[in-house]
Amino acid sequence: MQKLNLPEYSFKLKQQNGKIDVFDRIRKKYVALTPEEWVRQNFICYLIQEKNVPESLIAVEKEIKCNNMCRRTDIVVYSKLAKPVIIVECKAPDVEIKNDTFEQIVRYNMVLQVNYLVVTNGLQHYCCFIDYLDNSYHFLEYIPNYTKL
Repeated sequence: MQKLNLPEYSFKLKQQNGKIDVFDRIRKKYVALTPEEWVRQNFICYLIQEKNVPESLIAVEKEIKCNNMCRRTDIVVYSKLAKPVIIVECKAPDVEIKNDTFEQIVRYNMVLQVNYLVVTNGLQHYCCFIDYLDNSYHFLEYIPNYTKL
């Protein structure tokens, strides 16, 4: 898999029927190792190891109802009070992050109402803070540590 703009992490891999699966430590199962899954698994490790997010407060492929349709968020981080605080949208490294990616995560946020939106393709990472009091948003140069949320 492609080297990402993240620290390097170790993963449990297995080959099955000519395909490679990676162990998802959050879902506690092996999943197909696609380029997008590679980004998701690396970003999960980044959140846990670099941003001090407790593993137990991360959900992967969380189903939400958005405009009467079932959708799945890539990663949701929860507060210790079980309130969603970050949504992460992962794309494959060869997918350019454009406005439609942000529109997708904003639609998810209409349901979850978090303060932080993160979009990554593993090479570029964007973090946006939503200020509901000011009815504004601004992009951050970094992804905050869990203790600062």
